[in-house]
Amino acid sequence: MEPRNNVTYFVLLGLTQNPKEQKVLFVMFLLFYILTMVGNMLIVVTVTVSETLDSLMYFFLGGLSFMDVLYSSSITPKLIFDLFFGTNTVSFYCCMIQLFASHLFGGSEVFLLLKMAYDHYVAICKPLPYLIIMRQWVCVVLLVVCWVGGFLHSVIQLSTIYGLPFCVLNVIDRFSCDMYPLLKLVCADTSVISLLVVANGGLICTIVFLLLLISYGVTLYSLKNLSQEGRRKALQTCGSHITVIVFFFVPCIFIYVRPANTFPIDKSLSVFYTVVTPMLNPLIYTLRNSEMTNAMKKLWRKNVTSTSK
Repeated sequence: MEPRNNVTYFVLLGLTQNPKEQKVLFVMFLLFYILTMVGNMLIVVTVTVSETLDSLMYFFLGGLSFMDVLYSSSITPKLIFDLFFGTNTVSFYCCMIQLFASHLFGGSEVFLLLKMAYDHYVAICKPLPYLIIMRQWVCVVLLVVCWVGGFLHSVIQLSTIYGLPFCVLNVIDRFSCDMYPLLKLVCADTSVISLLVVANGGLICTIVFLLLLISYGVTLYSLKNLSQEGRRKALQTCGSHITVIVFFFVPCIFIYVRPANTFPIDKSLSVFYTVVTPMLNPLIYTLRNSEMTNAMKKLWRKNVTSTSK
């Protein structure tokens, strides 16, 4: 299906038009992106290679880090490129590809965080039948379901915006292509479409966020039945996950749960959950998890020893 408009490219206003500020932001976001790639790939490699991290919790954690790599890569490289070269245009089709990719990986991450919460609930509240409930093939199926859910969410978003007629004005007051800024450029009534976007974006985020809060609330309430050591480890794990979901969902809900309007603060919130949060996730999961840090140290020592030999 061809788009019903003559728009061939969009102009992204980005975060600032000041050349000096652009250079400073270029260095900052380049550092953020490097830290995101190194931190998340280190978790993926550690979970894949380490023999001590055989818990299914780390299987989901590795999947989350891999999604963070892809999610950040769908947005941040273009932002870094524009800040360095001062370019601010994106072709119509590249804009649609970025829109599809960011919602695919972001949507998949939303569903994966829900699966991780269920895994923690079963591990703490039903420890005896845990291995029966969370068998390996079940976890693989759950991971595939997360990707399918993200794919369906992204297809709906793309099909909603792709065939709409855009006006001559093609300026997007963002640093990336997203639904609400694009809807502002449509030369047609978008009231019904806006409701569909809210249902497919904000409503899903809100429902998943509430389910996550309920799940962790039940899980934390069940900690009274554990020993002091078990309670400490469970609090560490749940605390890190709650931090991640708050950082990810609160900005997402604020942006997508309302009708198709944009506000100046949207840029800062978009930077936070698309650039900063994927970088913070590895720090949150590793610094508060002794098993993960010990596995990384063993893997590092093993590599250093084999290299010296």
